[in-house]
Amino acid sequence: MTGLEMPSADLLAHFALSEPASLAQTAIANLWTVTRADGHRAVLKVYGQRGMGSKAQGFRFLAAAPPDHAAQVYATRPDAALIEWLEGPSLGDTARAGHDMPAAQELLGVASGLHRGAAQPTEGYPLLMERFAALFDLRLADDCEPQLRAAMAKARSMAQELLSSQVDQRPLHGDLHHDNIRKAARGYCAFDAKGLVGERSYELANAFRHPKGCEERICDPGRILALAALWSAGFGVDRLRLPQWAAAKCALSIAWRSKGRLSHDPELPLLANLLSCAENVDE
Repeated sequence: MTGLEMPSADLLAHFALSEPASLAQTAIANLWTVTRADGHRAVLKVYGQRGMGSKAQGFRFLAAAPPDHAAQVYATRPDAALIEWLEGPSLGDTARAGHDMPAAQELLGVASGLHRGAAQPTEGYPLLMERFAALFDLRLADDCEPQLRAAMAKARSMAQELLSSQVDQRPLHGDLHHDNIRKAARGYCAFDAKGLVGERSYELANAFRHPKGCEERICDPGRILALAALWSAGFGVDRLRLPQWAAAKCALSIAWRSKGRLSHDPELPLLANLLSCAENVDE
């Protein structure tokens, strides 16, 4: 499937859609803006031959979440999903425009809104423990730089401790960060969920690494500690475990990028600072 291909007539008819216009192409799916039968715009996400696979649980999470902070999921089938069009901007755009802490406050509001009330049933969601397999199975190349080797060892140990002591486990968005939150008429809403079960604190872990394009700011220990203070108080989670989960998630992303054999990685400075902040969060 290429970015030039249009959705099939059968697919458009299945969802009663018209006027498809190419929006984006990812490694696993093509996205179009479309017009629904009621005249409103939406996003059609079409997956390749393998279908959406585990992404189905992400749509399940969004569909069950409070609608004031989650993109609406209109319909799905194994190879496609029809979801709400969010006009934007994203919180990533807000942060990149120089409003990092206001964006962080808005992100906290979305996270809190997604987890308002009773947790969803956990049956059928993949476990957070399973998500970390790549980190635990990672091999370090002979030329892996010593600082990275030490940081990954510390992060791996930290991840094991966190996963074995999880509290308040529940269904999570699983990939909540600035560029997966966009503004709608009713406020900021999350989309592109992964859907998994794990400790509630993990919901904010990946947001420490975002938004892209702000790498110098993201790596600043002052920002890491400020986010830990803001989000732990507002989200009602342990202040120490937030940067610990962030370091574990950073190491997991490094492991994924390495494709199983790590030599070097550009996120080493961030990982080192996350680990340091996890040890000195109360200073």
